[in-house]
Amino acid sequence: MSADGTTAGRKPAGGKPAGAGKGPRPKHVPQRMCIACRSHDAKRGLHRIVRTPEGPVELDPTGKRNGRGAYLCSNQACWDKALSSGLLARALKTEIQQHTVVALRYFAQSLPNREAVDGTEVQTNDEHISVTG
Repeated sequence: MSADGTTAGRKPAGGKPAGAGKGPRPKHVPQRMCIACRSHDAKRGLHRIVRTPEGPVELDPTGKRNGRGAYLCSNQACWDKALSSGLLARALKTEIQQHTVVALRYFAQSLPNREAVDGTEVQTNDEHISVTG
């Protein structure tokens, strides 16, 4: 104990400094939610669409652009639902121009088509069909 009655600079009773010996701290992985199916995934596992401060709505492949963002998973059905029902416009709090909707639909066509069937996820591509679950 020091002259002022505190225990500054001393180790805890166990002999180790606080927090020592627990190993490296696990890396934090930011989680985001798909606005259509509401499933959670790592931020890097979802596609971000951003309304920039200047106004246009664009795809954000880096996930770091300034503006209000919304996330969609890689499921074509989610993209169709978000674009046709107005979910994306509501999430971004703006009206989306028709040419932007067309560009986003074109991007969504390059994604795999997955449909949930009785809790089993079916992934269809042009070449083959694979079932997981």
